[in-house]
Amino acid sequence: MIIPLWVYAVVAGIFFSAFMTIKTSRADKKVDEAFIEQEGQVYIQRMEKERELRAKN
Repeated sequence: MIIPLWVYAVVAGIFFSAFMTIKTSRADKKVDEAFIEQEGQVYIQRMEKERELRAKN
């Protein structure tokens, strides 16, 4: 039984699509984690400034 060439192309396209989806998902997760970390640092800095202001008063 001979399988047509286009079937191999479709299967390869499915695997490539799955690979790119996983790769993009991991990259987006890294970007999101970096953004969350940055926002957390900003929040901590604000808390420290507020603590200093309250200590002065």
